[in-house]
Amino acid sequence: MYDGKLPIVVTGMKQLKEHGPAGAVFRHFGRPHHQTLLEAIGNPRREAYDARKQAEYAARQREHHEALRRIAAQHRAEKEARRPVCAGCGTRFTDARWKAIEPAGWGAPRETHPHLCDDCKQRGITAERQAAQAVPEHQEHDQAVPEQKAGGTWLSRFRG
Repeated sequence: MYDGKLPIVVTGMKQLKEHGPAGAVFRHFGRPHHQTLLEAIGNPRREAYDARKQAEYAARQREHHEALRRIAAQHRAEKEARRPVCAGCGTRFTDARWKAIEPAGWGAPRETHPHLCDDCKQRGITAERQAAQAVPEHQEHDQAVPEQKAGGTWLSRFRG
């Protein structure tokens, strides 16, 4: 603490009686005036050095935290740039929807509408169900047509 040197601090009984042990009654050799005990045994150059080092450390800490904040902001911006957009309505996917469309593994079920948001997906599923219910009516008509043309040659089946 004293760079290999010992501080020499002296006082007198008369001064101790007058001012008490907490008063400025101690004399550190090499200093021009009386001081309290803590000031007399202190090392102002070392304290100044420690204060400078502490300030430098605090500045490095602030720079480090600022760099971490910038990196985090950059990662957030990159993540937002990669965030998918709904092909139906153009809104950005929520985190939950984005996670749902990401492939989870070989055995995981695939997403039926990976390019649509939840609302558009629901509308798409509803439309597919309605279309599936309407398909059996068309299939009955399609099956009836080949039976009517069955009287021709085998090549006539491939004609319109």
